[in-house]
Amino acid sequence: MGAWELLLAGLVILFGLCGVLLPGVPGSWLVWAAVMWWALKDPRPVAWWVLVGATAVLLLSQVIRWALPPRRLRPTGDDARMMTYAGVGSLTGFVLLPVVGAIPGFLAGIYLCERIRLGRHGEAMASLRTTMRAGGWSVLTELFTCQLITAAWLGVVFWG
Repeated sequence: MGAWELLLAGLVILFGLCGVLLPGVPGSWLVWAAVMWWALKDPRPVAWWVLVGATAVLLLSQVIRWALPPRRLRPTGDDARMMTYAGVGSLTGFVLLPVVGAIPGFLAGIYLCERIRLGRHGEAMASLRTTMRAGGWSVLTELFTCQLITAAWLGVVFWG
């Protein structure tokens, strides 16, 4: 696989990661499709193992998301900003405390956004609980899955 094709696959994965946080964009399926395209172009067996692992993790994520309550985040003006904070927090947590840091990072991002918007700890915590009950767990599950797939892909591309 050439450098330009690898860069294109990376951009599709990045778009998929951002798409998880945007309503209506099938972010996890974009990440999976990019990994599949990469695996089809890369002749190494490890590429196929990454694709098999990505497929298994994505299907498990879908089962978990279907088991969660069917609530969705309500569209308000603050959702884009809140999802940006949550996404950046999750990515920061994923890098600083590998893998498991994504979950507290996601929650901290939402809390920080709400703390800035509302100004008080109690109100920010109440808003965080409401957001997570309204569909935040579903978004977190999908984002965490995409981060795991991306980390496996990056590991194989750079060190495999």
